Amino acid sequence: MKKKFWEMKQSANKNEADVYIYGEIVAYKWDDEDTTAQSFQKDLKDLGDVETINLHINSPGGSVFEGIAIGNMLKAHKATVNAYVDALAASIASVIAASCDTVYMYANSMQMIHHPWAGVVGNAKDFRKKADDLDAIAQSSIITYLNKSGDKLTEEQIVGIMDNETWVSATEARDYGLCDVILGENQIAAAVSIELFEKYQNVPDKFNQVVQSNQPVITEERLQMAEQAKQSKQYINEILGGIRI
Repeated sequence: MKKKFWEMKQSANKNEADVYIYGEIVAYKWDDEDTTAQSFQKDLKDLGDVETINLHINSPGGSVFEGIAIGNMLKAHKATVNAYVDALAASIASVIAASCDTVYMYANSMQMIHHPWAGVVGNAKDFRKKADDLDAIAQSSIITYLNKSGDKLTEEQIVGIMDNETWVSATEARDYGLCDVILGENQIAAAVSIELFEKYQNVPDKFNQVVQSNQPVITEERLQMAEQAKQSKQYINEILGGIRI
């Protein structure tokens, strides 16, 4: 089974739990009853009646809907949820952080805020519809940022920040209302998805250096997944005549 992108465990203090979201946020579906959102919810419930959740984030982002679901689960939880940006909360990971009660950032950690993106094939009508869909999807993130920032940001300002794929330092995040407390520097390395970082335009040098120094590991599991994807694509093209996304 695919290793989860999160880990949850009870703290020494039984009233607290630690949750780690490290790496790319994904939405693999193995069967009709198993999705990562459902699994996250189950693991969250299994923590028991905790009063405090310490959420540690080091992620380049990933699935928008998965992240929105996780953020809403944390918002709905009766525990106080403290988010710690251990190195990077990029894209949808920054939305998850903004969903928490208190956001802590290390002095050398960063957030990245941008509009959602997606691949699309088809005619002009398909492209226009996808653009409208992405605008609607972006509203979920905008609302979350607005709720977190209070009166420090307007919707227009948030949209401007998203337009420019803005990489935000801890100090800037505090100025925006997206960070509550700045801690001392942390030496943890960034969790890097090379494929995902290649789609970002303004990646800071310090994260690009990490990308360049980390080569992807080709595991047997990755090879099997690639072969399954290839077979699925062939089936769609030959039997169904293609699919629009």
